[in-house]
Amino acid sequence: MTIATVARHAQVSRQTVSNVLNAPHIVREETRQRVQEAIAALGYRANQAARQMRTGRSRLIAVRIEPTRDGINGSVLDRFLHGLTETADAAGYRVLLYTARDDDHEISTYDDLLGAYDLDAFVLTGTKHGDPRTAWLAERQVPFVTFGRPWDAPQAHPWVDVDGAAGTAQATRRLLDTGHRRIAFLGWPEGSGVGDDRRAGWRTTLAAAGLAGAAPDRATEDGIAEGEREMRDLLAHDDPPTAVVCASDSLALGALQAVRDAAAPVAVIGFDDTPVAAAVGLTSLSQPLAIAAARCVELLTGLLDGQPTDPHVLLTPTLVLRHTA
Repeated sequence: MTIATVARHAQVSRQTVSNVLNAPHIVREETRQRVQEAIAALGYRANQAARQMRTGRSRLIAVRIEPTRDGINGSVLDRFLHGLTETADAAGYRVLLYTARDDDHEISTYDDLLGAYDLDAFVLTGTKHGDPRTAWLAERQVPFVTFGRPWDAPQAHPWVDVDGAAGTAQATRRLLDTGHRRIAFLGWPEGSGVGDDRRAGWRTTLAAAGLAGAAPDRATEDGIAEGEREMRDLLAHDDPPTAVVCASDSLALGALQAVRDAAAPVAVIGFDDTPVAAAVGLTSLSQPLAIAAARCVELLTGLLDGQPTDPHVLLTPTLVLRHTA
C-alpha cells in the first residue's frame, strides 16, 4: 500500500496525500476528509521512520504536565492538554508529556529529551517574568510556542494567551450592573504576570465607574483555605464588601465557604470555571482552552512549515453565570 494507491482511490495527486499526512492544515477540509476516508478504507499506514528520514521531522512535540496543587485549578491544564493532543493528532503530530519540579529541572529535562528524541518543538505553559525556559530554548534555536504571554517582552516569540484583564473586567461590570458598589478583589501577591493581569481588569473597571479605592484588594497564596481566611477577615469589617472577584476558583471556593457560613449576602465570582465550580454553582470565568490548544498547534505547524501566521493570539474568557452572582 503506497501513497499512490491512496491518491488514485481519493482521486487526488500524490502531493495532496502527502500534504494531508504531513501538513493537513494547508489542505481544504473537503479534500482532507476525502483523503482520510481513502486512508481508512485502504488501511494505509505511513512508515514513520521513512517519513522522518525524508522530511527531517519527527512529528513529535513535547509539553509539561504541571505538578498537582489543590486538585482544582490543575484541571485547567488537563483540559488544555486534552485539546492539544487532539488537535496535534489531527495535524499529524504526537504529544510527548514530561514532568518537572521547577524551572531548573524543566530546563534539564529539555536537554535530556532533545538528546533522547528528535523532537520538533515544545509547547510551554505557565509563563512568568524573566522566564529562563524560553531564553534557554531561544538560545539553542529550538522551536516553541507558549500558552501564556512573555510578560517582559510581548513580541519575543509566538504565544497564545487568555486575556485575564478582560475577564475580570467582564465580571466586575456584571456586578456593577446588578447594583454592587463595594466589590473586593481576592488575588495573588504582586509579581505574577497572570495574577497582575487579572487584578488590573477589576481595578480599571472600578476606576472607570468612579469607584477607585472604594473596595479592598487582598493578596494571598492560591488555595481554598487562603480564600476562606481572607474572606472571613473582610466580612468582619464594619463595611464589608457586597461582592468579590477572585483570581482563581480555589480562592473563590474558600470565599464562598466563608460567605455561606456567615449567611452574608455577598456575590462571589471565580476564574477558570473548573468542574468543582460547576458542581457547587459558582459563577466563574471560563477560558476557551480547546481554542487555545488549537491555536498553539496552528502556530507551531506554521512555524515548522515556514508558513507563520499571526504569532500572538489573545483570547477572551466567558463569564458563566450561576447562583453566586
